[in-house]
Amino acid sequence: MIYVLGKNGKPLMPTKRHGKVRHLLKSGKAKIISVKPFTIQLLYETTEYTQPIILGIDAGYQNIGFSAVSEKKEFIAGECKLIDGQVERNKERIMYRRNRRNRLRHRKPKFDNRRKKEGWFAPSIQHKLDSHRRLIEKLKKILPITQIIVEVAAFDIQLIKNPNISGIEYQHGEQTGYWNLREYIMHRDNHECQNPNCNNRAKEKVLEIHHIGFWKEDRTDRPANLITLCTKCHIPRNHQKNGFLYGWKPKLKNFRPETFMSIVRWKMVNALKCQHTYGHITKSKRIALKLSKSHVNDAFVIANGTTQNRIESLNITQVRRNNRSLEKFYDAKYIDIRSGNAVKGKDLDCGRRVRNKCSEKNAPNLKIFRGEKIYSGHRSIRKQRYSFQPSDIAVFEGSKYEVAGIQNIGSYIKLKKLPKPVKIDRVKIYRYGKGFNLLNAA
Repeated sequence: MIYVLGKNGKPLMPTKRHGKVRHLLKSGKAKIISVKPFTIQLLYETTEYTQPIILGIDAGYQNIGFSAVSEKKEFIAGECKLIDGQVERNKERIMYRRNRRNRLRHRKPKFDNRRKKEGWFAPSIQHKLDSHRRLIEKLKKILPITQIIVEVAAFDIQLIKNPNISGIEYQHGEQTGYWNLREYIMHRDNHECQNPNCNNRAKEKVLEIHHIGFWKEDRTDRPANLITLCTKCHIPRNHQKNGFLYGWKPKLKNFRPETFMSIVRWKMVNALKCQHTYGHITKSKRIALKLSKSHVNDAFVIANGTTQNRIESLNITQVRRNNRSLEKFYDAKYIDIRSGNAVKGKDLDCGRRVRNKCSEKNAPNLKIFRGEKIYSGHRSIRKQRYSFQPSDIAVFEGSKYEVAGIQNIGSYIKLKKLPKPVKIDRVKIYRYGKGFNLLNAA
């Protein structure tokens, strides 16, 4: 399928007349806009007649299915995998900003200009919402879409919990109404220790909140990283590498995808001025059409697809556009005298957690186990941005390769599937691999 834009940039109906397109390109009456999906723009005036096209969007927390359908055929279809790890990236940004502020002793406080605007969303949720809207805008640039239908959730989770819910109440998730995050976690865990092998026989167990990801330096206070444990299970011995808490990944009761759609669905529908539907309606139609379960097939059904001619689906993955962290810190390494292995300095710290408080709350002092320092650590500051980035597609000696990285201060480039790096002046860019990257584009 070849997508066509008019002289003024407005999308026209796609075509499969490859010979006609080749003739237009050779005669200079059209130019190539993008290679995948292959899109051209006409350089002469033509009629702007289009047919009604319905875009179906299977919205989700990690994947987006899309399908554009007319009365007789399907014009584009595919699945987009969204980038993950926004919480971890925010945590890294906070760490670097805090380090910079600590080095400026007389910097004025900035608390007064850190007000959250009305309708504010958490960065992880806002990122998912923006990704949905950007993908839809990209599709609208190459197809004359007349109607959009979005599947906002598998079911109305808030309506199930509260049949009288309406309006702004949808913007409040499960934590609304709890005066404290700790109370919310304990309520979610039924005020019980979540260790399946708990041996605490006390009639009234003293409960505490545990950070599940402490072993990978994730100490964020999001509900997915917190769990309820009793004081007999939440002890320092169980936090060590041979303890059951180290590397523990319990399954928590959460409705993250459903809650995400419950929070943002009306904002998405209102911003796009589109219609919406629910997953149980899509499922019943898909079963009636005898289609397998997939995001692409769900989007096809959402777009009122029935017996139209299908098209080969695209696989899209969202790639981070730019790492804005200009400075990286690499920790020192020591020999652990207990095992003889090389470990980072943060793994053998003094154990001090709180200042000016009871020392019982501090962890054991592990600095005494530091042996010989084998690496002093360093700070790396990025001073230059290169024209080639990882995931880009480059052309070398007539073949296409994925870029792995830049070497020798920009003089050599490392290409995947090649044993040695090549000089950068022998390579040309074919397609940038950031943003919404088509996996089957090379």
